[in-house]
Amino acid sequence: MLTSPQPRADGRLADGMRPLQITWDPMGFALSSLIIRTGRTAVLCSVCVEEGVPRWRKGQGKGWLSAEYRLLPGSTPQRQNRELLKLSGRTQEIQRLIGRSLRAVIDMAALGETTLRIDCDVIQADAGTRTAAITGAWIALKRGCDRLLEQGLLTHQPLIDQVAAVSVGLVESYPLLDLDYSEDSRADVDLNVVMGSNGHLLELQGTAEGAPFSRNQLNDLLNLAEPGLQHLQAFQRSALMQED
Repeated sequence: MLTSPQPRADGRLADGMRPLQITWDPMGFALSSLIIRTGRTAVLCSVCVEEGVPRWRKGQGKGWLSAEYRLLPGSTPQRQNRELLKLSGRTQEIQRLIGRSLRAVIDMAALGETTLRIDCDVIQADAGTRTAAITGAWIALKRGCDRLLEQGLLTHQPLIDQVAAVSVGLVESYPLLDLDYSEDSRADVDLNVVMGSNGHLLELQGTAEGAPFSRNQLNDLLNLAEPGLQHLQAFQRSALMQED
């Protein structure tokens, strides 16, 4: 087991994950909704279905999935202003990441010309909001697709794989898994890893906040992330079984 040079604020080991929790269906009118909590980070993930697809998609017999992400006012120590007409670069980047990650594991042809809209609203932010959003949104999406099947609106399951995401980083040159804000804010390297159930990587999003990092350090971070992602995927499956 990895140990950090100094105890982490919450007592975890370097390869320890924050506690995970799901609250099902806080939104009664959405196709599916949940609140995912990872430590002190909490994200409301919901799925809504709409008839039709974007104009550029029409006539192809395929569906579409889009994602939106927001930090809600009160989700951080200083109130976040609502992003209405103009989204920040950070918000656009994160919602595109969420959308790409989910579209990578869905068969659009199985949807027909139907659009699934994913909303990820951060209730409380203590780092790792984008990775929690991806992990929670997949659970909500799976439950939503199951409900469409139960209602006879789909003929077969459009989800072809599972997807989860986690953050890893170098703090004082030491690799840590699932960073909270106290760690993320001083990380030399911040890396978000998105993985399918077969262990294949769907996306890497990494930045050297301080000094550049080596290929060996990148390998160390990926080796640290993989068991964490497997843990998240086991949690996803368990959450769906409990909801059923």
